[in-house]
Amino acid sequence: MSGKDVEERLGPLLRPLRFVSRKDFANLNRVKQLEKTLKEAYLEIKEVFPEELASEIEKLIEGLDALSSTQKKERVQKLIAVLESAKTHSSPPELPDFEDVNLSIETYRSYRKELSKSVQYLKGVGPKLAKKFAQREIKTVEDLLFFLPKSYEDRRRLRQIGSLRVGEHAVVEGEVVLSGTVKFRRRKVFEIVISDGTGLLAAKWFHFNERRQRETFPPGRKVILAGEVSSFSGRKEIVHPEVDFPEDEKIGLHVGRLLPIYPSVEGVSQKLIRKVVANAVEEYAGKAISTIPAKILKKRGLLPLPLALRGIHFPEPHDDPAALCEKRSVYHKSLAFDEFFYLELALALRKSKIARAPGISFDTKSLRVEKFLKNLPFELTGAQKRVFAEIKRDMARLYPMNRLLQGDVGCGKTVVAFLAALIAIENGYQVALMAPTEILAEQHFLGFKKYAGLIGVEIALLTGGKTPREKKLVQQGLAEGHINFVVGTHALFQETVSFKKLGLVIVDEQHRFGVLQRAALREKAEGVEPDTLVMTATPIPRTLAMTVYGDLDVSIIDELPAGRVPIETLLFTEKNSQKAYEIVRKELAKGHQAYVVFPLVEESEKMDLLAATTMADYLQKEVFPGYQVGLLHGKMKPAEKEKAMADFKEGRVQILVSTTVIEVGVDVPQATVMVIEHAERFGLSQLHQLRGRVGRSSRKSYCLLVARSLKPGSEAFRRLKILCETTDGFRIAEEDMKIRGPGELLGTRQSGYFSLRQADVIRDYDMLHAAREEAFALIEEDPTLKNYPLLKEILLERWQERLKLSEVA
Repeated sequence: MSGKDVEERLGPLLRPLRFVSRKDFANLNRVKQLEKTLKEAYLEIKEVFPEELASEIEKLIEGLDALSSTQKKERVQKLIAVLESAKTHSSPPELPDFEDVNLSIETYRSYRKELSKSVQYLKGVGPKLAKKFAQREIKTVEDLLFFLPKSYEDRRRLRQIGSLRVGEHAVVEGEVVLSGTVKFRRRKVFEIVISDGTGLLAAKWFHFNERRQRETFPPGRKVILAGEVSSFSGRKEIVHPEVDFPEDEKIGLHVGRLLPIYPSVEGVSQKLIRKVVANAVEEYAGKAISTIPAKILKKRGLLPLPLALRGIHFPEPHDDPAALCEKRSVYHKSLAFDEFFYLELALALRKSKIARAPGISFDTKSLRVEKFLKNLPFELTGAQKRVFAEIKRDMARLYPMNRLLQGDVGCGKTVVAFLAALIAIENGYQVALMAPTEILAEQHFLGFKKYAGLIGVEIALLTGGKTPREKKLVQQGLAEGHINFVVGTHALFQETVSFKKLGLVIVDEQHRFGVLQRAALREKAEGVEPDTLVMTATPIPRTLAMTVYGDLDVSIIDELPAGRVPIETLLFTEKNSQKAYEIVRKELAKGHQAYVVFPLVEESEKMDLLAATTMADYLQKEVFPGYQVGLLHGKMKPAEKEKAMADFKEGRVQILVSTTVIEVGVDVPQATVMVIEHAERFGLSQLHQLRGRVGRSSRKSYCLLVARSLKPGSEAFRRLKILCETTDGFRIAEEDMKIRGPGELLGTRQSGYFSLRQADVIRDYDMLHAAREEAFALIEEDPTLKNYPLLKEILLERWQERLKLSEVA
């Protein structure tokens, strides 16, 4: 069967899956009995699939309707990936023949130099036009090649004027029968009328040079017009059409093809953009080399980068316009695969390098662990026990542990991390725990300190806020080895810090740190690769886990401690905000405590927002005079912050007014209510993190979102409603990623980590999955890319700085 035949056979199964996955799964919950629909479609084409593949598809369809939204999305994505793979494996599309790129590194580097030339030296550009392109961050030839169309217009055939319908985009050819200016509502309009023998069509310009227009459109001249057909006084017309002439040698760029429509560039017409891009593609696309092995591309039904770039800018007449507009054409998929492949290759190399490094084989039978567990006032949950068993297996091996520990707020990740620390300490090694903020580092330190003395562990705190004398004492203790466990911030990987025998690195809230910072702390262990445990309470959708943390093994604590009551989240507007504070008053009357969170420390002239310092005073005097109100924010001195937290933890303060410095790690079981002012200003994941500061006991808890500038139906309203509907951190993280993008969600946007030109981790999940499989298989076959020198060159060029790949240079 041809590729087209296979597409038609799989259509009944693929169409409902594509429908529910459109626009970030907006239709998922609108389709009832999706499982039944898919089963019926599958039974009709079951014989198309090999036995093993048929079994996999049946398993993926079975039980689909009973899954949660998050699980259903993952299942649908997997089904689409499997079916797309089935298409390419059973009958590869008819692609042009190509072989592996046989190029010297010197030639490749010369190509890179040409691609990095200023766009102004490209034919048809020049300094003035280059400045306009620069406003869209198009500065080099390569930037122009990757300035991709946002959509496509079907101009493959000319329409007869007599068949045109109002509202459609059309291309027509006709002879000018009339041309000149007419009056329209007290202004001059230039108008022409053309005929093709089947009818008349008018074209109008409201902004024009009359002399030039008359010269351009004399009666009798043949013209081609393109644009949206409208109607005025019963006559069909196109306002400000795109114009071509049959005798133009460049006519093929604009007519008779699937036409690329580019994002706007101020002062540059679409026609001119197409001409300039066409020149760039013609001269330079063949130099945009990417040496992914041809066997991999052919297996996946994809194209090499130069061919994909040519096709994405100027598709073939037989290409599917819908697939192009939805960015699922073979060209779009090839570009996405190319980007994902090099990212996954980098992650596979990192994972391989760490796995082969000399590690520590810890004896995991620990008396300290036993003693600590006996002193705990609660029993570990089943999920905590399972994850700790995974960590122990890793620590017992000869190779370094490199594990990500995910878990929703309040699930008990820190306890598991401390157990791992005790194993390392009992084996005579030191442990470093790095937290993103001083407050979180102090909370960890105080929490561990309670138990550390009981089980013979010398623990210390090292943050930027410590005095030089305090820092020196800690640094000396670490260098000499009598401090077993240090908790700190970025101060831990400063040059002045050295360890006698570092064996375990724990990184909390990993998304606040860069990859290089994680590596910098590991490098403090000399002569051996320490075990690494990375923790995050920001649940990471599977797609992101495969990219950002693709070099780590993943453990998930998916169970909250016994007795926890789900937090009730309520939304209030400016008008009913006082009701939120009535709930706070009721909780305080029960002897409970409250947080009130504000977006700013101090009032700002630029932003009309309530601020913590002002409101702490107001709440104390005007709203809660009978209770003690405390204040905590990032501008306070370390000693002041420590005192504020201690006063709240020990009950001397009943209401803690704070900024987002309490977002992670703060644990006060007596706090049962949190008010978040100007909640519309925060991201979903951040709100979920803040909410996690309450509900840390068996008492009923509340999170009260006060939105003071909220429009019904707005994006902010939708975001806050999601938070009220669910406490599922993974669903919240997925929704947040759709709204803000992966770079914003993980705090990596500024670092450039997610500067992917074409690939989208949600839309292109199937390509991400395929790229990961192929990249990891290639590194397993050739761990140092010895047989792929040019592939290594490109990999280092793209990812060396961002993913610290110096070990393969």
